[in-house]
Amino acid sequence: MSLSDIDRNLLRRCLTRKPRAWNDFVDRFVGLVVHVINHTAQSRSIRLSREDREDLAADVFLVIVKDDFTLLRCFRGESSLATYLTVVARRVVVRQLLTKKSAMLPGQTSTAEDQAAFADPADGEAAVEQRLSDQEEVARLLEGLNDNEADVVRMYHLEGKTYREISDRVGLPENSIGPTLSRARTKLRSAGANSAAQ
Repeated sequence: MSLSDIDRNLLRRCLTRKPRAWNDFVDRFVGLVVHVINHTAQSRSIRLSREDREDLAADVFLVIVKDDFTLLRCFRGESSLATYLTVVARRVVVRQLLTKKSAMLPGQTSTAEDQAAFADPADGEAAVEQRLSDQEEVARLLEGLNDNEADVVRMYHLEGKTYREISDRVGLPENSIGPTLSRARTKLRSAGANSAAQ
């Protein structure tokens, strides 16, 4: 899934600061950002208020505009813009949630699992995620999953389908989609870490 003409045009308009370009960008991707926020918090059993979600969404968009849209200027167009922004948003959200978690539980040290889940973009886990934003790498990693897992991961993470839509498409019960994603993510993390070590 490569960069669409609509997104290429939107990127160009943002980077050349055309009128209403940023508003159009936010309108197009705010749903994706909120989805990443909800999914990231839910997968770590963190409850968020409406204000928390709004703050996190604002944090994501502030990072995107920071230093004259540096993140957008670094986008190579080898994946869809939605895939790239999903990785960017997740990095921002996990960093903020780690800060929030530390503030709520003073004196508690984070576990190795926390550190991996809430990795800073400069470390090895983030490098794995950057490769996951490349469609060819995603396709290669998906080969290590069984058919159902690969379909579920592709539809959820790359196509933005809901659990119900995925259930209808693959014929699995809706309440089994979450566990299937969890198993697949474990395999993908392992495959990605092995790839990073090579």
